This record gives sequence, C-alpha cells and structure tokens, in this order.
Amino acid sequence: MAGAEPAACWLCERPLGELIQWHHPVPKSRKGKLVVPLHPICHQTIHASFTNAQLARIAEDREQLLTSAAVAKFVGWVASKPPDFHAPTRTR
Repeated sequence: MAGAEPAACWLCERPLGELIQWHHPVPKSRKGKLVVPLHPICHQTIHASFTNAQLARIAEDREQLLTSAAVAKFVGWVASKPPDFHAPTRTR
C-alpha cells in the first residue's frame, strides 16, 4: 500500500479530508510502533480523553476507546460533519 492515501479515519470512520494526522494507538513513549490515520479533531479528542498510560493499556483496540462515554458521544456528534471540520476540543 505504499503511497496510497488512507480512506477513513481510524476513530470516527468518516472519510479523511485534506489534513491527516498519524496517531500511535500505543504511544511512542510506551514503545508503540503502529500508526493510524485520524482527523485532527479526532486525534485531539483521544488525547483529551486518555493519558498515555491508559492508551498503552488499550493498545490498538478502537472499540475499547468507544466505551468511553465522552468518546462515544464525540463520535456520534462528529459523524455528520464534513471531513475537514474542526472545532475546539475540551481537555480532561
């Protein structure tokens, strides 16, 4: 898949827009190597909702992220937004 652009956001599964950020589900500081594509707003939501220690425990389990009420609410809210939509993200 070298050179191919990813089609969808790892968190919300909406099509990706012009801006793509790459997220380590297991933080690099915790030896994470895998990266997944995200919208910037989705990336901010993950880091506003979880610490690096929590992300390391969750690992690459997207479904476990969605068990967080805040993340599930966000994904439901952002579902109808255009790919390059952006808004301020609340912190923990």
